[in-house]
Amino acid sequence: MARILIIDDELHIRTLYDKLLSKDGYEVTTTATGTEALELIGRDNFDVIVLDIELGESSGLDLLNKIKNQLPGMPIILNSAYSVYMSNFKTWLAEDYIVKSSDIRPLQERIKELVSV
Repeated sequence: MARILIIDDELHIRTLYDKLLSKDGYEVTTTATGTEALELIGRDNFDVIVLDIELGESSGLDLLNKIKNQLPGMPIILNSAYSVYMSNFKTWLAEDYIVKSSDIRPLQERIKELVSV
């Protein structure tokens, strides 16, 4: 069973993704903070990380850089409500950038692609 880490400061997003991705057969762990995410990554193995950019207490782009320095091969999907970040070169470290919407099928499909590689 593939393991997914969801890093998002919005509780309703974490809850929705946990419910739907668990239904897809994934083991899902969620966190709201970059600090806790780094702790989880340090002690657990994940197959894919879904990372919000606006985390409140920290920048998802800074966290992306830290994770890629620690685990260069870790597949990370940036998942943000703001498409403006797509042109930021810092986002290029991620495997994909998916804009949040009420339809999470693009996210589900990309996760499926990444875990079946």
